[in-house]
Amino acid sequence: MSKSIKTISFIIAALVGLLVLAAIALSLFLDVNAFKPRFEAAASGITGMEVQIGGRLEIGFFPNLLVTLNDVHIRNRGTEVVTAREARVGIDFLPLLHKEVRIEKIALEHPRISIEKARDGRFNFEKTEHARGLLPSLSLAKVAFSDGTFRYVDRQTGNGFDAADCSLDASHLQLSERKGPGIMKNLSFSAELVCGDVRTKNRTASDLRFTVAGQHGVFDLKPLTLRAFAGQGSGSIRADFTGAVPLYHVRYSLSQFRIEAFLKTLSPKNVAEGSMDFNANLSMQGETMDKLRQTMKGQISLRGKNLILNGHDLDREFTRYESSQNFNLVDVGAFFFAGPVGLAVTKGYNFASLFQGSGGRSNIRTVVSDWKVERGIAQSQDVAMATDKNRVALQGGLDFVNQRFDNVTVALIDDKGCIRVQQKIHGAFNKPAVEKPSTLKSLTGSVANLLKQVGRLFSGGECEVFYAGSVAPPK
Repeated sequence: MSKSIKTISFIIAALVGLLVLAAIALSLFLDVNAFKPRFEAAASGITGMEVQIGGRLEIGFFPNLLVTLNDVHIRNRGTEVVTAREARVGIDFLPLLHKEVRIEKIALEHPRISIEKARDGRFNFEKTEHARGLLPSLSLAKVAFSDGTFRYVDRQTGNGFDAADCSLDASHLQLSERKGPGIMKNLSFSAELVCGDVRTKNRTASDLRFTVAGQHGVFDLKPLTLRAFAGQGSGSIRADFTGAVPLYHVRYSLSQFRIEAFLKTLSPKNVAEGSMDFNANLSMQGETMDKLRQTMKGQISLRGKNLILNGHDLDREFTRYESSQNFNLVDVGAFFFAGPVGLAVTKGYNFASLFQGSGGRSNIRTVVSDWKVERGIAQSQDVAMATDKNRVALQGGLDFVNQRFDNVTVALIDDKGCIRVQQKIHGAFNKPAVEKPSTLKSLTGSVANLLKQVGRLFSGGECEVFYAGSVAPPK
């Protein structure tokens, strides 16, 4: 080894040794907690929110400068946005020599993140008017948290969800400097999020997992997987923030979910059994739920085979037309066709006759429920079900913009697809008006048999076909 190389090695070793000694001395004699108010003020200035550190502040020096904050609280406009038992902030050491702070990573332990949308449409993390202005540029190599919870509440609609047992691993987070709105257009990152449990008011899902990557205002969440109603869900979301309003494209499928789990919130009784498949391919744009509903378009579908309806022998009740005054076809239709459109059609309807039951059970051989959505209105395309001996079909639309039924008719149909008994429903989702069944063909017994025999001898007997879809008549 040459003398010059030995000299350089000695100098480097000496510098490292001095840094180690300096770090030890600082950790022993420097009261870093005296700088806590300055740290809180600096963080508050950057975020535009109130940052408080309830516990101690600790500093480590190797392999890079690591600042550990205990009991962190971030508040804005009177609400708690983020709390964390511990936050670790990694800072690149060398830029400090040039009086430049470069944060390399942020890691949170047991964080609780609460996002609220107020009645005026503003989020609790938005800056106040006097704090708005130039957003600082940001570059982070890594952001992570573990054992976290996430809560979202929309005060306008009362909707929201809670997610627990969540972990995040994000990298290459970049935010370019910009004044005013449009933060998503200047944000780029890649991340993986996992949550063990997700709950809304009425629903529960588990094993949520998705990866997201995006830059220049376009973000892709795929694959997005979760388990719901004992079925496996998968899909993808593309969010495009490059235009004047956000644009979303959602593809989602839930395979072999159990209808008994889906209907559990409507009735504690085991009303129905069996597995079904749900699929959706939708696009929408807007910054509010109202705008998203108004622009929603695409396809949604619910299908199933060999389902069981407990408490009712539908075939027996269908043959007794006089009992239709006490038995609603709408119960049957909405009960099995509500899946593609969520529970909107059940808000003001309690399926009274189905949940009460009259004895027996029914085999639902096939259910097909295909809808086309345009400007927030779901229009039936092929909506029908078949029992062992009968078919029930539905026509009409569901207006989610105005929350109303749009000329919906449920009918018991014959082999040709012609109406035998029909029933109409109209009005608001939360207060629907259900008309009494209208019997278009009520002859039974020997008279009906005689007419069937006459029909074999003479042609004619044509009717206006109500249903000509994929559900075949029972054999």
